[in-house]
Amino acid sequence: MLHAAGIDVDVRVSGVDESIVKATDAGELCLELARLKARAVAATLPAEPGVLVLGCDSVLAFDGQILGKPHTAVEAVRRWTAMRGKQGVLHTGHHLTDLTTGKQAEEVGRTVVHFADLTDQEIEAYVASGEPLHVAGAFTIDGKGGAFVERIEGDAGNVIGLSLPLLRRLLMTFGLTVPQLWRREG
Repeated sequence: MLHAAGIDVDVRVSGVDESIVKATDAGELCLELARLKARAVAATLPAEPGVLVLGCDSVLAFDGQILGKPHTAVEAVRRWTAMRGKQGVLHTGHHLTDLTTGKQAEEVGRTVVHFADLTDQEIEAYVASGEPLHVAGAFTIDGKGGAFVERIEGDAGNVIGLSLPLLRRLLMTFGLTVPQLWRREG
């Protein structure tokens, strides 16, 4: 998404063990995970001018539960059976750190997701594709799962894992603008 928005990035996996973070609020959980991921990556980088580290993490709040990645087909089928025809709120925590100044900013994006009323066969086929096993809430909107989301209320990018409008707000707290980050063509 950042590349399509004109911003070159270097993607690094944080290696954070997500299971160590416990929270009863979806917003708190995803923000803590985003913070830990950003800090883990930042600790591996030199504090060079202009280097920003963005950590993001998503969870789905559904029916009083916080749903991260299901990891197993059995759990993904269970979730989709419960979610079909209903709605949940996808929370994505964003944590931004400027390595030069040490300044940090963070915020949670929230998007309401309305799920289609899938048949058992559709659920089985989707889970068998493997796509929902390793994504928050057991669904995507930018892949095969997009057909199973009737509509969203809010920022679609937030559901994919990064809200560009939210990132813009975080950058503004650093005195930066999105156009300043655009790659120079030429």
